[in-house]
Amino acid sequence: MVEVEVVNRSGAAFDVDEAATLVRDVLAEEGIVDGEMGLALVGADESRALKREHLGIDEATDALAFPIDGRAELPSGLPRQLGDVVLCPSIVGDEARERSHAQ
Repeated sequence: MVEVEVVNRSGAAFDVDEAATLVRDVLAEEGIVDGEMGLALVGADESRALKREHLGIDEATDALAFPIDGRAELPSGLPRQLGDVVLCPSIVGDEARERSHAQ
């Protein structure tokens, strides 16, 4: 099973267990059923700081991905490291409304 660590620093109400289940379901659709992954929910200021630090672009964003290859053979008993995804719920919501996917 994929272990998902969810951290909510966004200030938005969020069901951490539901988010972890959604991540596992998406990964399972891609054929990934074992490993470890992080999901961080952040505010716009933190999103902007991360994008500036890692991509050199000074603006907030809806999502950032920090993948780890994780395809190499690991010693027995060590989990596959998938990496981290950072989402900014306020920007995700704004973009969904702009594209008429949410109210």
